[in-house]
Amino acid sequence: MRETKECKVKYFVEDLEELRCVPGSDWVDLRAAEDVTLKAGEFRLIPLGVAIALPEGYEAHVVPRSSTFKNYGLLQANSMGVVDGSYRGDGDQWRWPAYATRDVSIPKNTRLCQFRIVENQPPLLFTRVERLEGPDRGGFGSTGK
Repeated sequence: MRETKECKVKYFVEDLEELRCVPGSDWVDLRAAEDVTLKAGEFRLIPLGVAIALPEGYEAHVVPRSSTFKNYGLLQANSMGVVDGSYRGDGDQWRWPAYATRDVSIPKNTRLCQFRIVENQPPLLFTRVERLEGPDRGGFGSTGK
């Protein structure tokens, strides 16, 4: 069994559902901290109502839930969000960069996105070489042909 890691969470909104891990899933849902109305083509950083002190040596990856586009027509503007472990201050509220493809209203506490934590990358050393030993796979976009 893996070691449990502590994440200290500050909630900015009293009636926001608290974060919880669901058995069988490595992802934790994040919710809109307020009612949000967007017009098609509009961008907004939607407040998620939490600031989290991640465990030392970890970062969070934030992505939309699988149903977010289907239900709300929202895209995450930067494809995937990365929350660095140093973003852990009392006022460092997490926000979700949403782009609306249609007019939409999102009620407070709606599950919009999800996150998981991953260990930071170790230090890397880049070494210039003339040739690589692996087989060529056919170039970009060639798998499955």
